[in-house]
Amino acid sequence: MKNRGCMSAGTIGIVLLVIAAIAFFWGKSGYNNFVTKEQNVNTKWSNVETVYQKRANLIPALENTVKSYANFEKSTLTDVIEARSKATAINIDPSNMTEADMAKFQAAQGELTGSLSRLMAVVESYPNLKADQQYLNFQREYTAIENSVRTETVYFNTAAQDYNTSIKTFPNNILANFTNFKEKPYFKADAGAAKAPEVFK
Repeated sequence: MKNRGCMSAGTIGIVLLVIAAIAFFWGKSGYNNFVTKEQNVNTKWSNVETVYQKRANLIPALENTVKSYANFEKSTLTDVIEARSKATAINIDPSNMTEADMAKFQAAQGELTGSLSRLMAVVESYPNLKADQQYLNFQREYTAIENSVRTETVYFNTAAQDYNTSIKTFPNNILANFTNFKEKPYFKADAGAAKAPEVFK
C-alpha cells in the first residue's frame, strides 16, 4: 500500500508538470500572437497617420495658390489653415488608443475635410483660380490622398477586428486580461474624415 501511494504521488507530479508545460506553451504562443496582431494594428495606424499627414502637407501650397488671387474669400482659406493646425496637433499612441482618442482624431480630420470641401466649392466662383495649374495639381493630389485615406482606414479596421477578436475569445480573453492587452477602437466609416471627397470640376 505504501509503494502504491508513492507511485500515485509520482504520477500526480508528472501530470502536474505536463499541465504546467501545456499552460506555459499555450501562454507563450498566445502572448506572442497578441503581440504580432497588436503590432499589425500599430503599423496600419501609422499608415493612416501618414496619408493624413500627406493631406496636411498639401495645404501650404494651396494657401500660396489661393493667396495669389487677391479677391478670394479670406475667411474660407483661414478656416482651412486653422483646421489643418488642429488636425496636425493631435498625436495618438496606438498602443493605448481609446474610443475618445479616435473620436477626437476623426473630429479634427473631419473638420479639415469639411473646410477643404467648402474652399473647393468657393473656387467654383473663380474661373481663373479653378483653371490655375497649381490648383489643379492640388486637386489631383488631394483626390488621390483621400482615396488612400479610405483604403488605409479600412485596413486599420480589419487589423483591429482581427486583434480584438483574438483577445476577446475564450480562453484567450483570460490571458489578454492577465497580460493587459486592451481592445482597439475602430475608425468609424460614417465620420466626415472617411467620406469620399467632393471634387469640383
